[in-house]
Amino acid sequence: MKQNPFRSDKEEIKELLRLYENLKNGRSQSFLEEESFERLIDYFDDQEDLVQAMQATDLGIEIYPYSSMLLIKKADILLATRNYKQALEFLEQAELLDSNDINLFILKTDAYLALDQPEKAVELLQEALELFSNDDRLELLFELADVYDDYEEFEKVFDCLKLILEEDPTNEEALYKICFWTDFTGRNEESIKLHLNIIEDYPYCELAWFNLGAAYQGLKLYEKSIDAYMYCIVIDEKFDYAYRNLGDAYIRLRKFKDAIEMLEKVLELSRPEEVIHEAIAYCYDKMNQFAQARFHYRKASHMNPADSKLYYKIACTYINEGQNESAIKQLQQALKIHRLNPEYNLAMGLALVETEQYKNALEYFSNVIKMRPKNVKGWGAMIECMLKGNLLENADEYACTAYEASGNKPVFIYYRAAIFFAQGKVKEAINQLQFAMAKAPKLIKKMVQLQPEILQHPQVVDLIAQYKRSKSI
Repeated sequence: MKQNPFRSDKEEIKELLRLYENLKNGRSQSFLEEESFERLIDYFDDQEDLVQAMQATDLGIEIYPYSSMLLIKKADILLATRNYKQALEFLEQAELLDSNDINLFILKTDAYLALDQPEKAVELLQEALELFSNDDRLELLFELADVYDDYEEFEKVFDCLKLILEEDPTNEEALYKICFWTDFTGRNEESIKLHLNIIEDYPYCELAWFNLGAAYQGLKLYEKSIDAYMYCIVIDEKFDYAYRNLGDAYIRLRKFKDAIEMLEKVLELSRPEEVIHEAIAYCYDKMNQFAQARFHYRKASHMNPADSKLYYKIACTYINEGQNESAIKQLQQALKIHRLNPEYNLAMGLALVETEQYKNALEYFSNVIKMRPKNVKGWGAMIECMLKGNLLENADEYACTAYEASGNKPVFIYYRAAIFFAQGKVKEAINQLQFAMAKAPKLIKKMVQLQPEILQHPQVVDLIAQYKRSKSI
C-alpha cells in the first residue's frame, strides 16, 4: 500500500517542529539543516504566525550566518511587517553571498515600492533583465509591468507584456493581461500585429484569436472582430467571453437576432448576470418585441433590485405599447430609488399626460426643470401638458421663462402663440406666430401638430402661404 503523501509531509513537519523546540531549549543533541529551517519558516508563514517565523529565521541565521536563503527569508518577513529599510539591509547582505537569486530582485522591488521609490525599482529590474533568461526573465518582466502599473506608466505596462509574448507567445497570463491593457491604452494596431504573428505560429491559440477580436473591436472593425471570435469558439466552444464580445459586436452592427443567440450562449455557459439579461432585453427592445424585452429586463432587475434604470426600461416597453398605466407603476419603482432623476420624471409626466392626469404630470415636469433648467424637452413637455389639460393660468409666464432659460429657442415663441390661441387671444397669438415664423418658419409644423384647429384661422393660413411662397418652409 502506498503511503499517503499528505500524511507523510505532516509527520515530517511534526518531527521538524519537535527538533526545533529542542534546539530552542538548548538540547545539544538536536540539529536542523539549512533546508529544514526553510521548511519551518514557510510553515509558520502559511500559518500566518509571523512572530514564530521571525524567531525561526533568527535562529537559522545564528547557526548559518552565511546562508543567503535565510537572509532573504528574513527580509521577506520584515517586508510583511512593514520594516522596509531593515529588509533592504538584509537583502544587501544576501546579495554579497549570492547575487544570482531572483528573489533578491523581487523583494528589493517590493521594498522600493513600499518606500515610494519606483524609479529605483525600475532601475533594479532593468539591470536584472540583463542577468536572467528564460522563465526568470519573464518573471522579472511581469514584476516590471506591475511596477509601471503602480506608478501609472501604463504604456510601459503594455510594452512589458508585449516583450513577454514575443519571447513566450502562448504565455496565458500575458495573453490575459494584454487584452485589458490594449483596450486601456488604445494600442489596437500593435495588438493586431502582435497577435497575427502569434496565430501564424500557433493557429490553435484561442486566447490569441480572442485578443485579435478584441483589438479589431477596439477599432470598430466589427466584421473582422466577429471572424476572430468565431475562430476562438471553434477552438474552445465554451469560451464564454468570446460569446459576450460577439454579442456586443452584433449589437454594434444592429444584428440583434445574432446578438441574442450569442448572449443566450453566455447564459448557458456561465452564471446568469444582470448585464447579459439587460443586453438581451435591449436587443428585443430594438426589434420591437417588447414582451420579450420586459422578460429579460425583469430577470435583470431581480438580480439587482436597486438598479432604478431597469424599472425605467421596463416602463419604456409599456409606453411603446401604449400601456401607460403599467408604465406608471414601473416608473414609481424607479422614482422610489432616484426621486429626482430627470429622465424618470419626464417619462412619468408624459405617461400621466397620456392618462389625462395633467395636474399630477406638472409635478414631475417641474422636477425635470429644477434638475435641468436649460433643458428644452422638459420645458416643452410642461407647456404642452398645460395646453392639453387647459391649465393656462400661468402658462404664458412659463413659456417666457423657458424662452430665456433655453437661450431664446424659437419653439417657445410658438408655444406662446399656442397658449394665446387656446385662451382665445387671437390678435396676440398672430403677433407671436409672425415673430416665431420670422425666426424659425419650419417649426410651424410642430404647432400645427399640437393645435391643428389653428388652420381654421384665415390669418394663420395666409401667414403659412406667405412663407411657402418664399420657400422658407
